[in-house]
Amino acid sequence: MKYLVVGLGNIGAEYAETRHNIGFKVLDRLAAETNTSFISGRYGSVAEFRHRGHIVTLLKPSTYMNLSGKAVRYWLSELKIDKEQLLVVVDDIALSFGELRIRKKGSAGGHNGLKNITELLGGEDYARMRFGIGGDFARGHQVDYVLGEWSAEEREKMDERLKVFSDAILSYISVGLDRTMNSFNKK
Repeated sequence: MKYLVVGLGNIGAEYAETRHNIGFKVLDRLAAETNTSFISGRYGSVAEFRHRGHIVTLLKPSTYMNLSGKAVRYWLSELKIDKEQLLVVVDDIALSFGELRIRKKGSAGGHNGLKNITELLGGEDYARMRFGIGGDFARGHQVDYVLGEWSAEEREKMDERLKVFSDAILSYISVGLDRTMNSFNKK
């Protein structure tokens, strides 16, 4: 079976260490753990590895966050992967820092990257893994917050949190979404 795991973020060095780019950061960690490298492809950078007999393609879209659906739709079609084997890793301000939440489907929750994916795939029936970035910002300053860099305290805890997310993705590939949700949600 084949899987597509998409990490959402924005391309460019100015965004590399921002909260909004946590999807890229999670995929970078997984690629390092599986000894694979990203190469530039159409609409993004891709890496591929095998895990327990499954082929896993990682995608970091180069379309900017708000147009991520174009890259996701292209790679699902190109690789002949169904939405049931798609997992999107995204930041979430409604969850505290580092909190993990996996869902089979659901609303975009105000996230423009998920909105675009939902629109271009024609529905919300795809799995998403949310990485909590907290919501400690003044009213009207959400953009500054999500495009801001991690605090020193968050950076200190980042390696451990990235390991948990990487493990959760490998669990999803190995044992499926339901068992992974039971094991990792709120972890």
